[in-house]
Amino acid sequence: MTEPPYYPPPPPYGAPPPYGPGPYPYPQPAQTNGMAVASLICAFVFAPLGIVFGHISLSQIKRTGEEGRGLAVAGLVISYLVTALTIVALVAGVVLFSWMARVLKEDSLRNGGAGIPPDSRLSGSELPAFNPPAGLGANCTYPATITPADKAAKPPRPGKVPTVPATVNATMVTNDGPIGLQLDNAKAPCTVNSFVSLAQQGYFDDTPCHRLTSTADLAVLQCGDPTGSGEGGPGYRFANEYPTNQFRPFDPALQQAVRYPRGTLAMANAGPDSNGSQFFIIYRDSMLAPTYTVFGTVDSIGLATVDKIVAAGNTGDPANGKPKLPVTVTSIRLD
Repeated sequence: MTEPPYYPPPPPYGAPPPYGPGPYPYPQPAQTNGMAVASLICAFVFAPLGIVFGHISLSQIKRTGEEGRGLAVAGLVISYLVTALTIVALVAGVVLFSWMARVLKEDSLRNGGAGIPPDSRLSGSELPAFNPPAGLGANCTYPATITPADKAAKPPRPGKVPTVPATVNATMVTNDGPIGLQLDNAKAPCTVNSFVSLAQQGYFDDTPCHRLTSTADLAVLQCGDPTGSGEGGPGYRFANEYPTNQFRPFDPALQQAVRYPRGTLAMANAGPDSNGSQFFIIYRDSMLAPTYTVFGTVDSIGLATVDKIVAAGNTGDPANGKPKLPVTVTSIRLD
C-alpha cells in the first residue's frame, strides 16, 4: 500500500531562520564611503583637502564597491572650482595692490608729496647729511624689469663701482641750450654708473623732456623717457641711494617731506628701488619724501636754460603738464 507524501508543517509565524521567510534573506545595503563624505564637506571648508579626499575616495570605491561615488565627484568638482576662484582672487588682489601702490607713488611725485601730512610739507627739514653707508658702490645690480626697454640699451655690468672721482662732469645739450651737470659719484655711484652708461650708448639722444611741474611744493623739469609718455624706461632697474640710504628700512622718516634745493638732479621712480632712466631737475626748492635718489647738481648756465623753459610755462595740469616750449635732449656727453 502506497503511503501519502509527507509535507512538513508550516513554521510558526515570525520564527527566525532557518524557519523564517526563507533561505535567502534580503541583502544589506552597501556602506557609503567615508572619504566621499569628507571630500564634500572639505570642499566648503578647505578645498585643497577636498581634492585629496575626493581622489582617495574614488580609488577606495573602485576597490571596495562602496557607495558614495556621486558625493566624491561632487566634492572634487566643488573643491577644484573653489580652489581656482581663490587663486584668481589672490592674483587679482596682488595686481590691484601693485597698481594702487604705483598710482599712489606717481601721485606723490605729481602733487609734491601727496599722502605726506600737510604739516610735514610746509615745514620739512633739509636733506640729511651724507654718511657713507657700508658697502657703498660695492655691489651695484641692474636686474631686468617686466617691461622691455623702450629704446635699445644694455644694463651696466653688475658689481663694484668706484666712488672716485667724486664728481663727474657732463653736458646735456638741448634744443633750448646747454645744461651743465655735475654727477655726484661719491654719493650715488650705482646711479651715476647707470646714467653715464645710458648717455654713452646714446639712449638719451633725441628724447624729449616730457614733464614740467609748477606747483607750490614741486617744481621740476623731467626728462629721460624716450616715449615722452612718462612710462618709458631702459628695461632694467636699480636701488635707491642717497638720501634713502641715510635711513633705516621702513623708517617713518622716509614718509616725511624734506627740502630738495634748486639745482638738484634726481631720479624719478615708481616706487622703492625702481629707478630706470627718467630723471628730473629741480628749478625751485621742492618738498619731497627722501625716496628720490640725488645724483648730482645743475650748474648756473644749465639753470638759466631751465629757467627759460619754465618761463614759457606748461600745458594742462600744473602738476603734470608738458613744457609749452618743447625740449629735446640732443645728447648727453661727459666733459
